[in-house]
Amino acid sequence: MSVEVKVPELPESVSDATVVSWRKQVGDFVKRDESLVDLETDKVVLEVPSPINGVLERIFHGEGDVVESGQLLANINEAAATSDEPVATVVEKIITPSAKKMIEENNLNSDDIAGSGKDGRLLKEDVIEHLSQNTVSAQAPVQYEVVEQTAAVNKAEKISVSADSGERVEKRVPMTRLRARIAERLLEAQQNAAILTTFNEVNMQPVMDLRARYKDLFIKKYDVKLGFMSFFVKATVEALKRFPAVNASIDGNDIVYHGYFDIGVAVASPRGLVVPVLRNVDQMSLAEIETGIADLVDKAKNNRLSIEDMTGGTFSLTNGGVFGSMLSTPIINPPQSGILGMHKIQQRAMVVDNEIVAQPIMYLALSYDHRIIDGAQAVQFLVTIKDVLEDPARVLVGV
Repeated sequence: MSVEVKVPELPESVSDATVVSWRKQVGDFVKRDESLVDLETDKVVLEVPSPINGVLERIFHGEGDVVESGQLLANINEAAATSDEPVATVVEKIITPSAKKMIEENNLNSDDIAGSGKDGRLLKEDVIEHLSQNTVSAQAPVQYEVVEQTAAVNKAEKISVSADSGERVEKRVPMTRLRARIAERLLEAQQNAAILTTFNEVNMQPVMDLRARYKDLFIKKYDVKLGFMSFFVKATVEALKRFPAVNASIDGNDIVYHGYFDIGVAVASPRGLVVPVLRNVDQMSLAEIETGIADLVDKAKNNRLSIEDMTGGTFSLTNGGVFGSMLSTPIINPPQSGILGMHKIQQRAMVVDNEIVAQPIMYLALSYDHRIIDGAQAVQFLVTIKDVLEDPARVLVGV
């Protein structure tokens, strides 16, 4: 019996999805609930599992194809799972759309071109190399390997370039759905909000001393490391409580003040920057915050973020310091009205008790929507974060 595998029901805010990669190929045995194919929406990557044990007998949509809810993706032969006889399957060579277009333009036969992609899929670079091999002289020229990040599958692939050809090679790759959505939202933020950025610096020595004092006890009790992010989240929530406009958003001609604190944490995933959300962080302990962030980071790296993980958020944090950034002007994440940028901790000369000493300093940047947040509020908001971090006991005593 042949069982159909269809595109799952997509959320209301998502109209369609793009086939990113097939984890199984025609003729492969698959187990029930084993992931078959990854579908990318403009928010997350969805894994489509197998509904039964069986053999994948046909694939209807290759990588790069756009599909909608309920559309047929593949057929699985359930009888083949227990049959001793070989299953007659339709062997299909997976060809990326760009490679298919180039094959048609050059009147080539895809069977003559070896695929170097995952599970033998045929890439545009394979067609380029095939054409190159059939036009160069019999004496093999020296080859250079140009390695580039491919947006469609986000992995390193190689392009062979003839050293004596004099070619100025370019590679054109379509944006992933996620990358296109990122671009759209960033442009929307710059066009529709009056974004300003204010800066300050914070002496991280008190937090570093606190971490050093309790890190062993913390990890022993909670089985998670005590990092910097939980302190910044706590300090941010304290500042948001004092300045509600920074936790608000604009809806038409209305200002929506949120009585809760859902913090987005920017994460660099394999497919681009994503901002999953920690909810009700004002009710969370440092350990719960660290555990929550670690879980979101793990989901992002393994493409397991759900629509719910990516939805909402009243304020965001981004830490460019992990990549060595000293200073930046982060862009707010609509419809939010503010975002805090963290940066690299650097030893700097500071005056302490009339003496010049080296202190671990971090520059902070607050980008905010000036339509609803006044400059004085923004500056005081950032000063509050600075004060809390430089004297963490303030939160305990409520001053």
